[in-house]
Amino acid sequence: MTSAPAAPAAALRVLVVDDEAPARARLRDLLGDIAASQPNVVVGMAANGVEALRLLEVEPADLVLADIRMPAMDGVELARHLARLPTPPAVVFVTAYDQYAIEAFELAAADYLLKPVRAERLAAALAKVRGRQPAGVAVPAALAPGERRHFSVNERGRILLLPVAEVLCLKAELKYVTARTAARDYLLDESLTQIEQEFPQRFLRVHRSGLVARDAVRGVERVGEQDGEARWEILLKGLDERLPVSRRQWPAVRQALGL
Repeated sequence: MTSAPAAPAAALRVLVVDDEAPARARLRDLLGDIAASQPNVVVGMAANGVEALRLLEVEPADLVLADIRMPAMDGVELARHLARLPTPPAVVFVTAYDQYAIEAFELAAADYLLKPVRAERLAAALAKVRGRQPAGVAVPAALAPGERRHFSVNERGRILLLPVAEVLCLKAELKYVTARTAARDYLLDESLTQIEQEFPQRFLRVHRSGLVARDAVRGVERVGEQDGEARWEILLKGLDERLPVSRRQWPAVRQALGL
């Protein structure tokens, strides 16, 4: 009895992200060239990470081919946001970095394509993605920027990008962190400790459940002396709300603000 022929591989849905139009076109053409051996369909092309996230809201992808150096949002920050999705696509970086960076990618188990991209290498990358369960990408610390420019907010089934520069303060409440801007509040699914460690020059710990943006502080005020519960409160630009400073944090806050 002859065995039934193997079912053809499903086409990988690919999103191409590069700020240079010729580079996007080249990857699209190469994906077409290898489609017979590595079935794929290009679901979209974006010029930066912000455009990529917007496209993914309407066109899901199995694989994102992302350049590293791009305006608005680079490939590294894009990968960080994608990793927070319920079902993250695989990420393959397209890079012009030297051999040291390539070794770092290999140690982090993230695939890469070195520019100029060759068809054989692209096919191998797709085969690698097809052979594993996509689970985001681990970004080497040496290649990642020190700080993100956006927080990811999962809101109504889509990713909302909150510019870090707009956040005036953050408060830990139950299982979430509330990020407060002059316009509204946002819920973040990450810890204050994580944010404090990533943005040590931007945010200042004032309480075990609160951080403030250093450049948003317009002053401090001592209150409660009349009832015997004297304490310090932070005054913030653009907000009427005051944030209490704990006794434990007051020496560090006073030093950080030069008081």
